[in-house]
Amino acid sequence: MAVKSANVMARVEPEIKERAESILSGLGIPVSVFINMMYRQIIVKNGIPFSLTLPHAPADFESMTKEQFDTIMERGLADEKNKNGMPLEDAFSELRKGI
Repeated sequence: MAVKSANVMARVEPEIKERAESILSGLGIPVSVFINMMYRQIIVKNGIPFSLTLPHAPADFESMTKEQFDTIMERGLADEKNKNGMPLEDAFSELRKGI
């Protein structure tokens, strides 16, 4: 008789597991079904079924020339003088949306 299922075991941070499972539950998708879907997509795509990229890294100030650094600082100062900024809490709120 052929085996109809196999177990997958993985260690995951508890908070990540809870958050992901909560989202899957809201979508009505059991974790086992999601894992099966992902495995099938890996087979269909012959690789990871989504792009793996790093977010745009912030400027590396140590590798900048003095002119590049000064340009960034001047732009920031001009934005502040022209009131083109946002409150700190709003800025953090925007950053959290991307996480």
